[in-house]
Amino acid sequence: MNPTLKPPSSYSLYVHLPWCKAKCPYCDFNSHAADRIPAERYLAALIADLDRELPRIWGRHVRTVFIGGGTPSLFPPEIIDRLISAIRARLRPHSHMEITLEANPGAIEAASFRAFREVGITRLSLGVQSFHDDSLQRLGRIHDAAAAHRAVELAIAAEFESYNLDLIFALPGQDLAAAQADLRAALDYAPPHLSLYQLTLEAGTPFSTHPPADLPDSDQAADMEDILRRQLRESGMERYEISAHARPGHRCQHNRNYWLYGDYIGIGAGAHGKITLPEGIWRSCKPSRPESYMDDALSVLDILGDREPILPADRPFEFMLNALRLTDGFPVALFPERTGLSLPLIQPLLRRAERDGLVVMEDDILRPTALGLNFYNDLCVRFVP
Repeated sequence: MNPTLKPPSSYSLYVHLPWCKAKCPYCDFNSHAADRIPAERYLAALIADLDRELPRIWGRHVRTVFIGGGTPSLFPPEIIDRLISAIRARLRPHSHMEITLEANPGAIEAASFRAFREVGITRLSLGVQSFHDDSLQRLGRIHDAAAAHRAVELAIAAEFESYNLDLIFALPGQDLAAAQADLRAALDYAPPHLSLYQLTLEAGTPFSTHPPADLPDSDQAADMEDILRRQLRESGMERYEISAHARPGHRCQHNRNYWLYGDYIGIGAGAHGKITLPEGIWRSCKPSRPESYMDDALSVLDILGDREPILPADRPFEFMLNALRLTDGFPVALFPERTGLSLPLIQPLLRRAERDGLVVMEDDILRPTALGLNFYNDLCVRFVP
């Protein structure tokens, strides 16, 4: 029992739509290439999945919804409309609920963006990755540079409340000048939010098994990142998380809830969730294979997927793994509030990290230093039980 645990008053909802037109060789997400998508059956499974989750979050407000994938923009707007209607009918939405949809430039029609906005999407996250044809081809993307530019132009014309552009750097054969040109192409649109990631070779992906021969080495990638981050800062894009940059008023509230160790439910194939109850904190994971997920969701099973408690010994690492991503840091009082553990439990570790120049404490706000962000993994492992 954890008598000090108090469930947050709000939570987030993640919806996973797992299909893509093609599987990229660097991607380790739960996504599956498909020519035909069983959209109606999958929608029914999502709604049945959501119905099973209701007892765990009853009476609390849902603050954000993130529809990710896969490529959710492959689903027709009318299906997304019915999904959002089902969510609003079953949950207590926040008065101004952020609803994000992921989209890829190679899986969108001219009329779709405006239709998605009209059915309730407030924020679009566009997986551009690069504006260079050779880089896109070597990443296995199905769009070219012209399609990337057109997708951004369509997103702007659709007048979403906000939108994000995803870019990847340290690509095969990419030098600093090419990476800077990619970023300049993105910044020319003055996006409200931009996420900048280094290409990583994730286990189990084709790139991990057969790495590209001409990837920038670690020193080149680090230099590239420093210059690109500075370029973003000078353009007025504030870095508020390790990989995320935004203009004032456009930080992603859904992701921020993750980073502050908030609660969220996940519906869809392979979706994860984390919910605080008075008796403990529980993590859930739904079946990852779409067919298995739909079969189970549409059956008479009481519980869908796996659930397990997050043990008190594991909570400091989980909390810090998220919260230390934020450049502004977090109130230290949030640690006992979200974990049910006392702050003195981790104070020796915090003092040691502060002495090593990895974190700084000011006015009861703990934040990572520039050194701490650069050595984020080394910082976080200090809290492993």
